[in-house]
Amino acid sequence: MTAFTDFLADHAEQLDLGTLAIMRAHGTHHPEVFEIRKRYETIRDRIALANGAQPQIGDELTRIRDLTNGYTIPDDACPTLAATYRMLEEAHRIYESANEGR
Repeated sequence: MTAFTDFLADHAEQLDLGTLAIMRAHGTHHPEVFEIRKRYETIRDRIALANGAQPQIGDELTRIRDLTNGYTIPDDACPTLAATYRMLEEAHRIYESANEGR
């Protein structure tokens, strides 16, 4: 496994529950969370299919970064939204670090 897949494996339950919770709690005022959840599910599924190899999910992470305006935590964010954005940002940082120079 890679550092990226290790990170996501360690945080899988938190990210799964977090993306679902923020979609339900903040979807009305932050409709982007619906696509964030969809993109996260795509990432999760690609990791499962990669069998331990580094999955190609850079486009998904970039789209999440764009949707969150660079992982900016909204002023009306609950602790779950803030924690979820921070985990996604860290996952993105690890992924980019692992793929530098490729």
